[in-house]
Amino acid sequence: MITLKSTIAEYKENLIYTEKSGETVKGYMKELNKFQRYQQARFNFPPYLNDIKLNNLEEYLKSQQINGLAASSRSISLNILRAFYKYCYKKELVDRNITLSIDTIKFKRKERTYLVDDEVNTLVDEIYVEIIAIAVNTMYNTGMRVSECTNLKLKEVDLEKGVIHVIAGKGNKDRDIPINDKLNEILTDYLKNKRPKVSSENFFATKKSGKLSSQYINSEINKAVKRLGWEKSVSCHSLRHSFASRLVLKNVNIVKIQKLLGHADVRVTSVYMHTNNNELRAAVNEI
Repeated sequence: MITLKSTIAEYKENLIYTEKSGETVKGYMKELNKFQRYQQARFNFPPYLNDIKLNNLEEYLKSQQINGLAASSRSISLNILRAFYKYCYKKELVDRNITLSIDTIKFKRKERTYLVDDEVNTLVDEIYVEIIAIAVNTMYNTGMRVSECTNLKLKEVDLEKGVIHVIAGKGNKDRDIPINDKLNEILTDYLKNKRPKVSSENFFATKKSGKLSSQYINSEINKAVKRLGWEKSVSCHSLRHSFASRLVLKNVNIVKIQKLLGHADVRVTSVYMHTNNNELRAAVNEI
């Protein structure tokens, strides 16, 4: 008999062994440890894995709803639990995957926020910290994830050849992203004139810590958005979405967009194939 807590620890080792990203491991463990603590409180002792029945799982998800957790967040919780129990069943630690008896949690997907060129230029001009403004320009022109941007090393940026080598991105995959002329000029100026003289190997380095954090970038973006009086919610991920949306509007093949974004499945990329009323109106007017 193995405890739920021990099984979760074993599952973490499996996630690391199968080279899941650090962010994925962190997110999964946060949810599963919360699940374990909830069950321990309900049982009044550390439960064994096989002590957890379908009704215990349903009660946990119901408690999330009662506590006001959004349907989208509860859906993520269920997906993590499904992945965990899929592993447990595969390893013959349980007789059946009880999560298969739970209906998918439905929720309305919000239209993703994306910015056009003029908005990005306005946003960049409103960001007071120069290195953040340069990082924002980089994400908008490459579609890099914020974690890829903050972890980018000097040796991974080849301005002469005009390419950024993303090493061990999400899913531990490498990919090359071409640097357009505008961004090449910005990054060349940054390296020559603006990057502090620090020993850090990070491309984006501050004098104080030698690195940038995603929290710092998002914080400065939020401050700029508030100063501009925008109602839309803008984050680092909005810049990645904006990059993809711009390519879609220019009729770039979705498989090419998939490779630039580093998606393993083209179906993930397809969420960027959105339209708005103005685009639909323009299409009808072509008839």
